[in-house]
Amino acid sequence: MATEPNPASFLLLLLLLLLPSIFATGKKFHITDDLRDVVDDEEDEAWKEWGKKKTSDVFDPPPSDMSGMELEQIQEAFMKRTMGPVFGFVKLRPGVKRTPDTVADLARKWTKMLRAGAMELNLMGIDRSTIMFNMAEGRRSLELKEFVLNQPEAYEIKIGDNLFRRKGDPPLEQVIEQIHRAKNEASDGTVEEEHHEREEEEEEDPKDEL
Repeated sequence: MATEPNPASFLLLLLLLLLPSIFATGKKFHITDDLRDVVDDEEDEAWKEWGKKKTSDVFDPPPSDMSGMELEQIQEAFMKRTMGPVFGFVKLRPGVKRTPDTVADLARKWTKMLRAGAMELNLMGIDRSTIMFNMAEGRRSLELKEFVLNQPEAYEIKIGDNLFRRKGDPPLEQVIEQIHRAKNEASDGTVEEEHHEREEEEEEDPKDEL
């Protein structure tokens, strides 16, 4: 009994026979610019990632052994791993006469300089010796610390619970106490000098009048 020919096999054979003649003619295929009927159901990786919230950096825990580290090194190890927002205060150098306006101008100046480095933060003066700040990325707080301590107007910076000064600088309270003591000594010296001058004037006056 003869088997019937398979239509699919016949079409495949016919296509194989026609391919050489198609390429031999040298005709070019034209792709139209009208893409209205074209459906692109493929997504590239860039499109898939667009709009997604950026994931945090690779987990980098602080050193497990901190016995050989100084206090400032320990503070910095935790600060650079702080991902959330932070706030703090900058104490300006004591013994300098300022007005609220000059402190506000300084805060605006620092804000512009830091934002030029793509740091998201705000600074504002709250009294004649203090600037308050808040920044969005806590992991950049070490950059803020380095910036502030390089400014001649600043004496110390407190970021969260961590306090930083230039190496060798005494605590701020000690500096303020020394300034007050020097003023008191100068004031006492002025009073004593005035009293001594009055005594000399009295000695020069005649005791008896004729």
